[in-house]
Amino acid sequence: MGHSNGLRAGTRYAFSRGFKESGMIRLSTYLKTYRVGDIVDIIVNGAVQKGMPYKIYHGKTGVVYNVTKTAVGVIVYKCVGNRYLEKRISVRVEHIQHSRSRDEFLNRVKENAAKKRQAKEQGVHLHLKRQPVMPREARVVSLEGAVPETITPIPYDTHI
Repeated sequence: MGHSNGLRAGTRYAFSRGFKESGMIRLSTYLKTYRVGDIVDIIVNGAVQKGMPYKIYHGKTGVVYNVTKTAVGVIVYKCVGNRYLEKRISVRVEHIQHSRSRDEFLNRVKENAAKKRQAKEQGVHLHLKRQPVMPREARVVSLEGAVPETITPIPYDTHI
C-alpha cells in the first residue's frame, strides 16, 4: 500500500482528544487573555479544524507577537537542516495555552529576593545558587554482635 502524505498524515494520536476531554470545549479556553510577549505552548485541539497549526508545531513553545480577536500570532523556532529558522504562525486560541516552563524560575527569583532581604537585615552572607545533589555521606558497617551469613542459591532439582 502507498503512504499518504496529506497535511494531517500521522496525527491519529497527536490530534486526538484525551480521555474525558471530548465534547464541548471549556469556556475558560476562550476567556484566557494573551498579551504580546507571553510564552505559550502550541497544543492542537483536534475538535477545531479552523486556525489549526501544521503538525510539526504541535507541542512546541513560542512567544506571542500579535493578538487578534480569535487568534494569536506566535514566533516558533523550527529546525531546518543544520539551523533554526524563526517561523511566525497564526493560531486560534483553542490550540494554545500559557506555558508553565518559566513558573519555577520566577518562583525561585521571588524566594531568593525574600531570602536576600532577610540576610541583609541580619547581616549574613547567603549562597542563593542551586547546588547539585552531593554524594551521600560515608557509613561504617559494624559486625559487633552479628555474624556474616553466606547466602547461596538452592541447586535446581529435576526430580518430581
